[in-house]
Amino acid sequence: MPFRENDKAIYIQIADGICDRVMSGALNPGDRIPSVREYAATVGVNANTVMKSYEYLSMKEIIFNRRGIGFFIAPGAIEIICRERKEIFFSGEAEYFFGRMASIGLTPEEVAALYSSYIEKNSRQ
Repeated sequence: MPFRENDKAIYIQIADGICDRVMSGALNPGDRIPSVREYAATVGVNANTVMKSYEYLSMKEIIFNRRGIGFFIAPGAIEIICRERKEIFFSGEAEYFFGRMASIGLTPEEVAALYSSYIEKNSRQ
């Protein structure tokens, strides 16, 4: 897994990657995720880092542990991830996005048309 050189800790980037897989449908509620050791080997980090990611996701109720069996995607994971990502978007990213729109003269109607086109194009994939 390529990690970005940014202000996010690696364990958060790993957690974000798991959330991305849930949101894309690659992982579904009820699916088992790899063990800490398996995932650490896959992404090339220490098992303690992956364990920290799993603890973080467990605390947010995105995954849960069945003792002796492993970690699983929680039933409400999609809703939790959506809610959290919307909060992040509206508390920071949207302000930048709207500022850029205004600076280049995009109208709300143009943005709506572009967004509708994007949704239509990506729903066919």
